[in-house]
Amino acid sequence: MNDSLNTTSTAALAYLGDVVIELLVREHLVRCGLSSSARLNKKALDFVRAPMQAEAMKLLLPHLDEDENAVFHRGRNIGHTNTPKSATVAEYRAATGMEALFGYLHLAGREERLRELFAIAYAEKLQAIEALK
Repeated sequence: MNDSLNTTSTAALAYLGDVVIELLVREHLVRCGLSSSARLNKKALDFVRAPMQAEAMKLLLPHLDEDENAVFHRGRNIGHTNTPKSATVAEYRAATGMEALFGYLHLAGREERLRELFAIAYAEKLQAIEALK
């Protein structure tokens, strides 16, 4: 793991990763031709809610290398003091781990890997949106 990224706060990685995931989702939705802001927001929620991210992480785990897995676990193990009503503690922890992973990959400049993992995590949802074209 990159030493400077290893010392970056896990909470900061998750904070950044939240935005990275949101950007990947929004970019994909716009590229698919969705144009109504209401429709874009509704579809985006299918990706960014904690239960959805937890499901996505189940698909990603077998594809992570050692460093990526370590970052995910660091994020997952952050002490959470408040959990949204729409998610279980386990879902929220997995979602935070995913966000930390995506923040880490972004800071590491691993854009291709980010996009690869995003495609794996959300393959079914991405195909469903593609079908809307």
